[in-house]
Amino acid sequence: MKAQVIWTLAVSAMAVAISAQLPAQGRDAAPANRESTWSARTPWGDPDLQGEWTTEGEYGVPLERPAQYGTRQFLTDAEFAKRLEDVKVRDERDLARVDVLSGKVEGANAPIPHWREYNTTSRRTSLVIDPPDGRLPARTTQARPVAAQRCGSLQRGEPCDTYEDYGLGVRCIVHGGGFPDAMFPAVYNANMRILQSAGLVAITYELIHDTRIIPIDASPRPDRLSEKIRTYMGAARGHWEGTTLVVETTNLKATTRGSSPALRLVERFTRTGRDSIDYRVTFTDPTTWTAPWTAALDMKRRPDDAGVFEYACHEGNYGLEHMLRTSRLYDR
Repeated sequence: MKAQVIWTLAVSAMAVAISAQLPAQGRDAAPANRESTWSARTPWGDPDLQGEWTTEGEYGVPLERPAQYGTRQFLTDAEFAKRLEDVKVRDERDLARVDVLSGKVEGANAPIPHWREYNTTSRRTSLVIDPPDGRLPARTTQARPVAAQRCGSLQRGEPCDTYEDYGLGVRCIVHGGGFPDAMFPAVYNANMRILQSAGLVAITYELIHDTRIIPIDASPRPDRLSEKIRTYMGAARGHWEGTTLVVETTNLKATTRGSSPALRLVERFTRTGRDSIDYRVTFTDPTTWTAPWTAALDMKRRPDDAGVFEYACHEGNYGLEHMLRTSRLYDR
């Protein structure tokens, strides 16, 4: 508890220090003023990545490239129109009503309409850009199998035996199967805020509401001290290569995409304009894949810095308790 308090105070102090160094750019500032005060460099000279960003434009893009596209990274106009139509159909299907009295479910079970963010703008054929065919490399013979979700859909009659049967996202621990899934869009909350100070970068993710603190220095990572020190966000260290922030992360507690504890992630954040960041992440895990692979996403500035809002998830953890109670009713 003491360590948690110290960590919270450190993050708060960082936020105060950052706000003191930056020009006033509140939500009520006129767009013209924000444009005129934006700079490619922070007051202390680092490339400026600060702001509120979203990857929701990549919603609907598959991780791996469908075979018919070969090595082609982007859709034609006709193919992009088809993608937008598919997303529209999905949205309409998810608007299906649930008759509470009869228990009848029409269509898919999905978040209520005003939660969803299906604002697809990407023409990518896949998020994976390397290997060139957009497919994950072959898995090694010693790779452990990708864990299947054993339960969780009560509509399909799949009650869970214990809280551990639910995924990390359902339990409100971390988005998806572990970092870097927080960078990838789901059906909502694909938003984040980046803050910088001299020697530190902080990224707060709206979904599940995690914050990463990334030192910009060469101090030892925990993996060089102990393999047992692991967290859901991993141990990150960053450095600048020109105008690109390069972040290496190891010591991940949760493995994503069926990876092993040996997974090493290298992220690259390159600001390509006032309203855009090119994001790339390379997965290296020789225990799991025969070669490294890289995924890419476009990060777009949120209009008028709309805000990164609280994601309370299971308030008081009542949601998980109720799901387990319902599972026991199914058993009976």
